[in-house]
Amino acid sequence: MKTYKYLFLLIGLSIIGCSDLEEEPVGLLAPESFFTSVDDIQTAVNGSYGHMMHRYFVSREMSMPLMLRSDMVDLNPNGQGAERVQFNDVNLLADNASIEQYWPKIYQIIGAANEAIAGAKLVDADDAIKNPIVAQAHFARAFAYFHLVRQFGDVPYLDEPVTDLQAASTVTRTPAEEVYANIIADLEFAEEWLPNTQKARSIPAKSAAQSYLALVYLTRGEFQQAYNYAKEVIDNEGTYNLGLDPDFQNLYNENEDASLEPIFVIDFIGMTASDDSDQGMNYQGPYTGIRNDDQYGLGGGWSVEIPSMAVYDTWDDRDYRKEVSFDDTAVFDGVEVSYEHFTDVSVGGYANGVDRPHIAKYNRRNGNLYAGGNGRGSEQNYMMMRYAEVLLIAAEALNEVSPGSAEAHGYVNRIRERARNGGVANNFTSSTFPEDVSGLSQDDFRTMVLEERRIELAFEFKRWYDIARRKLGSEVFSASGLEGEKPTFDANRDYLFPIPVNEIVRNPNLTQNPGY
Repeated sequence: MKTYKYLFLLIGLSIIGCSDLEEEPVGLLAPESFFTSVDDIQTAVNGSYGHMMHRYFVSREMSMPLMLRSDMVDLNPNGQGAERVQFNDVNLLADNASIEQYWPKIYQIIGAANEAIAGAKLVDADDAIKNPIVAQAHFARAFAYFHLVRQFGDVPYLDEPVTDLQAASTVTRTPAEEVYANIIADLEFAEEWLPNTQKARSIPAKSAAQSYLALVYLTRGEFQQAYNYAKEVIDNEGTYNLGLDPDFQNLYNENEDASLEPIFVIDFIGMTASDDSDQGMNYQGPYTGIRNDDQYGLGGGWSVEIPSMAVYDTWDDRDYRKEVSFDDTAVFDGVEVSYEHFTDVSVGGYANGVDRPHIAKYNRRNGNLYAGGNGRGSEQNYMMMRYAEVLLIAAEALNEVSPGSAEAHGYVNRIRERARNGGVANNFTSSTFPEDVSGLSQDDFRTMVLEERRIELAFEFKRWYDIARRKLGSEVFSASGLEGEKPTFDANRDYLFPIPVNEIVRNPNLTQNPGY
């Protein structure tokens, strides 16, 4: 049976988990038959957020490229696929397998959101009842397009369910400026209708919409608007039930739902081997975990995404965040060993591993529910936006519009104070580092706050976006960079990823980015 796999076929009915549409689709519910109540709108919305947990999106196929493309995460050189090497070496090809997999998954998220938004118009209910739910769909659509536009620039913008297959098969790329305008419009709708708080941080509240508006404007270099939205969140931290968690480690525990710091998370729910092996699995656990490591009862990780030694060595030992962010010891056969011996098979190590500290954020205290999955079955949340980032957005933006501001310095110092206080990972030992900042020039503050983002948000899929928006590639991929020189980096090409070539073959109206 012939199947179509165009991106535009990944419409909202994909909430049932299907990514292909056969040439003779039968038995599909018409929207007017399905959308009869507010609960039906919520069902479609839930489908959009459900797709975010798929391995083709946040836990593996998109998150791994974001990690490897940064200057913070290196690739284990032993037996890795070409698509991973291309991201790590900054030498992408247009047929990269990871891109070809997560591109359509993002459009499934968008398709389900579009179905919810369109279906809501068929439901006879007051706006005050249905719009807070519709606002979740607008947020999901903005969230997905924000990833797309930062990675690919101009992308096809679909804002309603596809009903005309022939028309959809000739879709063109929408200019990035228009995509951004639509993202902002979606987030503004979400800001208007979302409540101040939700029952879980995996459901966006008003603070999530405002925080992402701040980040969108920061990305676009519209610093006054970025500051305004970040300040709105800061000024309402009590109303929104937000705050910095006193212990940085708490953000990466199985019980992080109790923390006030997360603003929007993707919530993994502890899938097991009998469940769908792709939907809802936490792949970052095994991808970042130490091979053969017994210390968490997870069966060890896969030692795929591993920071270079320079990332570890240049991170001051007095900074509590280093203790939380890295595993520099493992347990093999009941014996603790240091990272220099991770490949020593005589003590239980893995010969094809790497003798370096590994990332701890996705393994330590992650909810040991399904050891057989190497941590894939954990209930851990992935931090998409948290309050510390809002403080850093406010600081960075304010420095651009009002250099030397004590207010901007103060936002950074709140985060640094938390880092100095220590916590459970180091038996609550406090430190004098990192020191408060004060009196920095605009240029020095800009450099400092980007470095603070690199440390504070390490391994949370943020760093590549910072490199791209601030055009840092020539610096961070030079010989003095944390991973050494990336000689293939081309500033005229590599701040955008290639449009998947298979999509262009299916639809020649989709042009390619320069240099690919």
